[in-house]
Amino acid sequence: MPHSLGSPAHTSPSELADVQPVRFVHIISESGRLLPSSSQWNSIEIDYGLFPQPQNASGYESLPSRFSKSVDFHLIIAERTYFKRFVYITIATVLLLSFLVLLLHFLPHKHHHHGSSKNLTSAINQAIEFFDAQNWELSKEYFSEIYSRLQDGITRDTHADLVGGFYDSGNNLKFSFPTAYTITVLSWTVIEYHHQKYDDIGELDHVKDIIKWGSDYLLKLFLPPNSTFDPITLYSQVGTGNDIGVDNDISCWQRPEDMSYERLVSKCDSTASDLAGEIIAALSAASMVFKNYSGNLIDRAENLFDHVMKEGPNLQGTYTANIACGGQARQFYNSSGYKDELVWGGTWLFFATGNTTYLKYATEKFALAEEEELVFEKGIFYWNNKLTASAVLLTRLRFFRDLGYPFEDAFGSSTNSTDFLMCSYLSKLTFKKTEGGLILLRPDYGAPLQYAATASFLSKLYSDYLDLLRSGSSCGNDVFSLEMLRSFSMSQASTITWSLVRKIPKKKEALQCVSYILGENPMKMSYMVGFGDQYPTHVHHRGASIPWDGQQYSCNDGARWLNAKEPNPSDLLGAMVAGPDRNDLFLDERDKPWFTEPTISSNAGLVAALIALQDPPRDSSGSNAVNIGIDKDAIFENIQIVPAAP
Repeated sequence: MPHSLGSPAHTSPSELADVQPVRFVHIISESGRLLPSSSQWNSIEIDYGLFPQPQNASGYESLPSRFSKSVDFHLIIAERTYFKRFVYITIATVLLLSFLVLLLHFLPHKHHHHGSSKNLTSAINQAIEFFDAQNWELSKEYFSEIYSRLQDGITRDTHADLVGGFYDSGNNLKFSFPTAYTITVLSWTVIEYHHQKYDDIGELDHVKDIIKWGSDYLLKLFLPPNSTFDPITLYSQVGTGNDIGVDNDISCWQRPEDMSYERLVSKCDSTASDLAGEIIAALSAASMVFKNYSGNLIDRAENLFDHVMKEGPNLQGTYTANIACGGQARQFYNSSGYKDELVWGGTWLFFATGNTTYLKYATEKFALAEEEELVFEKGIFYWNNKLTASAVLLTRLRFFRDLGYPFEDAFGSSTNSTDFLMCSYLSKLTFKKTEGGLILLRPDYGAPLQYAATASFLSKLYSDYLDLLRSGSSCGNDVFSLEMLRSFSMSQASTITWSLVRKIPKKKEALQCVSYILGENPMKMSYMVGFGDQYPTHVHHRGASIPWDGQQYSCNDGARWLNAKEPNPSDLLGAMVAGPDRNDLFLDERDKPWFTEPTISSNAGLVAALIALQDPPRDSSGSNAVNIGIDKDAIFENIQIVPAAP
């Protein structure tokens, strides 16, 4: 179980950053103050023993000087001929170096990972394609007449249009909570990287179609009341899996088109604060992706936020606390709290509207959400915990659009939380790693890849923020650089498959951007289906494991395919499986979903990590300026109101 993120005072600097002490020659920053960068304190690294040691070396290492230091060297000229020769050689060397610098300056600049970037592009294409396989509409060409007459939402107790959305994982259930999370995460990546990365690899329209399909479904899940006194309705689940002795979405191993049983619907009201908060976040984030479609999304998000706030803290709660609302989802998506979702929703609603009322709510409730956060959830971003990501968003706001009073303290706190988060990723003490290098954020709960993917995304995204600032950051007395964050991010989910490493084993040490998820691991397996030379072929997925042969298979027939030893007849392209255990062991067996089941929420994190790591296109202007592929201002386009000074 990972330790909670705490004060760096409990951890020695050398253990926290795992960096060996070096000597530095300091320079003065152009900004007028010293900013940490890729080496400590924006300095030139010297480790050759050429310079005299100051008497108080420890003092220089602990605090950077604002002024350059001079050192007296006593040179004795013993022979004029040798001196002239030394001068001529020195001048020739300087001229040669100057020529080389100019030559490099005018030559076309290439990306450091250009070759592997093509590999990464293929990975992104496939990871996004997974959502097409989970999409009801895009799969309808396979549906039989039986399924085409089945309309989700129409039951003996419910009459609602809930057709659409995504099947969650290897079963045929549709869960609202992870669906909303998925749409929020995908929208976030488009806002950050839409033109420079998605558009460059030809996936912008594709990912926007997925977000549009998902947000259309989310609009169906929220029914405003007919009058002021009526409750709202939130639909949390379509399908059921706990009814013993009854055919349902869990007991039956069937393709979607073969379903003929009744699919029950779970219903909630505004006291399902976590579900409401995540839907608010998703609709708000999606509204920033679609300019012509944003009005309806924002109106519905604000309406839902108002209804949740009317309940007050005494009635707010989690959707799985109420059996009628989300009781059946406990074994799949049990929610441990709701305050993080309300902060998450308020933050995104502020970005979507520019209304500081929502930001005020998010910043005031952030500390309460931290108190509610479970110890083993700290530092993790996934469908059940949004607090970590909210801190990153608030830090982004502080870096590039600081609104001043009354948000200074909250912004400072969020920045500290984000810095400690990045330190925890780099530390060997906060989170352990497998022998193969996979970070174990929730070692006792399985499915480790989904947590590693979002950690990869947040660390790379934050390094992009720091890159725009031309700065690094710190953990107490230690500094983490952009290279350290990128190295961690790439080590979890990046660009080079194990097959490439095997072809050039002598260069293995130099390939720091290899990926655990995509291939470099003790099992020598890519955990994304269809990518690399070796990947899971027995994925726990009904549609992929039963042949598309035009025959209808009953529940009893389906059991044969569940237990079959043969590979799936269809590859579920782009699906990231749950992953190995803490010992790097992975069993490619269909009846072991804790190894082989994919989900839409985990694939959303994978897409986020991959697009963040994707190399941006060369600057179209032809300049030599650094282009990191992120849109610094897109997320702020609706923020126009600046609070007045007190």
